Amino acid sequence: MMANLALGAFAFSHLVVPVVGYSFRPFTSHVYLAEQISNFNAQVPVDQERCAIGDVGRRYAMMRSLAAAIGVVAVGDAPWVASATEMPSEFKNVGGQAPAPEGETPFRTLSDGVQVKDFRAGTGDVVVGNGSKVAVQMTGRLLNLNGVVFYDTKKNNPDGFGGLPLSFTMGDGTALPGLESGLRGMGKGGIRRIIVPPELGYTNFPGREPIPLDGTDQRALDSVIKNPRRDATLLFDVKLERVK
Repeated sequence: MMANLALGAFAFSHLVVPVVGYSFRPFTSHVYLAEQISNFNAQVPVDQERCAIGDVGRRYAMMRSLAAAIGVVAVGDAPWVASATEMPSEFKNVGGQAPAPEGETPFRTLSDGVQVKDFRAGTGDVVVGNGSKVAVQMTGRLLNLNGVVFYDTKKNNPDGFGGLPLSFTMGDGTALPGLESGLRGMGKGGIRRIIVPPELGYTNFPGREPIPLDGTDQRALDSVIKNPRRDATLLFDVKLERVK
């Protein structure tokens, strides 16, 4: 029994405390997780799983392991994720009002619930509106799967000369309404992050662009949108190449 108690104390001090020290929060704040995706991309080596040396690498691995164990954030193809309604009430809004890092523009919430954050303002007098023809380079991520990419225009490269942008006309029913909402007001060359709630994404508008470009990405998307227990919130990083 003493050995088990000692092991439990070790696990708490070496797993829970470091993870809390890294500001881990339950997956009820899409904005918070969006920021963490950026933070991990910037701070953690690409070969994260084999990073055996360094505090960040150890904490990243422990964070993923603990998250998968307690069911707060889905990792890979975990069978289920704790929804906001399944969590104790005191955890539901943790991180929901997390301030933007110093010097960064915060997310803005639009009237339809879409959230946007500008990283670079566009140029020119023409901005995206209803009827605009746009071409965007973009990636799409599944927040329920901890930011797994399900769409990337870089893969749309049939001639080997670089990824072709996704092109469509605003309001013609080609693209997801949430994506269109997040693009409005952008100018050429602008870069924006867009968080689309499930009701303005594939939940109510299946088959609309962006459509995954290979079978692996399609399976990742299907694992979320075809499972009603999963949160189908989407995150898009877009660069507006053309608008007219």
